Amino acid sequence: MIDFEKMGGLVPAIIQDATTRKVLMLGFMNEEAYQKTLETKHVTFWSRTRQTLWTKGETSGHFLNLVDMKIDCDNDTLLVQVHPVGPTCHTGTDTCWGEENSPLQKESPLAFLSELQDFIDKRKQEMPEGSYTTKLFKDGVNKIAQKVGEEALETVIEATNGTDDHLVYEASDLLYHLIVLLTEKGLRIEDVAEELHRRHDPEWDKQRREAKAAGTMK
Repeated sequence: MIDFEKMGGLVPAIIQDATTRKVLMLGFMNEEAYQKTLETKHVTFWSRTRQTLWTKGETSGHFLNLVDMKIDCDNDTLLVQVHPVGPTCHTGTDTCWGEENSPLQKESPLAFLSELQDFIDKRKQEMPEGSYTTKLFKDGVNKIAQKVGEEALETVIEATNGTDDHLVYEASDLLYHLIVLLTEKGLRIEDVAEELHRRHDPEWDKQRREAKAAGTMK
């Protein structure tokens, strides 16, 4: 439970890149900013100078997309892990200390999936005309899910009767449409990665069986 009263209704929020672990900036949140951050998945602060809420990126487009928030041991400081869209500082630098935030996605293609979902999320917010992604969101969740099924079938066909190049191409289409579906449902590709990470635990299957036996498995 966050103790907002200890510092007069505000708590410091340390903003950290969830991929690189680089500290990007420091802001302050009141309870309303905290709740809005949870609801919108865009980091929102309380401006002490303007005495109002402000969502990072609402004018620049450089949003801080929420990944996770942790409360410290004294319940009065937040560690907010994000995927930043563009530079974090208003001066145009990656961090408010003028440091370079070298994303791991430049080294690891797997980490690009987070960046891709940030882009897809921005498409969902802005809905630009002429965008295929916009069309998918306008079609709705049923059509998006149908596309995932179609791409999955095409991937299977290439795996059994096609070439490796075509398999990679169709698998890319499948993954793209899956990320669009996750975005439509308010989920992230990181949620899938975390689930796979849990399953990697040797105790996972045992815990799953025990939960099923106890009738507590979702």
